[in-house]
Amino acid sequence: MNADDRNVLSRARVATRLPAQDLDRARRFYSERLGLEPVDERPGGLLYRCEGAEFVVFQSTGSSPGTFTQMAWEVDDIETAVSELRRRGVVFEEVDVPGFRTRDGIAEIDGNYPSKGARGERGAWFRDSEGNLLGVGEPVR
Repeated sequence: MNADDRNVLSRARVATRLPAQDLDRARRFYSERLGLEPVDERPGGLLYRCEGAEFVVFQSTGSSPGTFTQMAWEVDDIETAVSELRRRGVVFEEVDVPGFRTRDGIAEIDGNYPSKGARGERGAWFRDSEGNLLGVGEPVR
């Protein structure tokens, strides 16, 4: 087996899957709150595409505990993104724990992903209609 055979996943695209207890409610949230429309759909699933990445919202009897970020978008200007999403009715999480605090919904995260050439990241989190924890982030260069 050569090195290329062992790295099949490193060359693969990644696609997120988010559970929805009510697919119609989720579709409305992603459309009305996030301004996203599915590029394809099938019974029980909606496919979305953002800048070459894909995610699916699928009908599920299970749900996420919503205790961790399940998916996030990297944006160039987090203030503009948060402002626009708030205008659309998105409610951002406020966090105040030792070492981590949001101010007006946005946290400063030192040293996050230095391999991306960033000194840190600014992040904000919200829940979709199904309780999935989603985020937006802006690298600090």
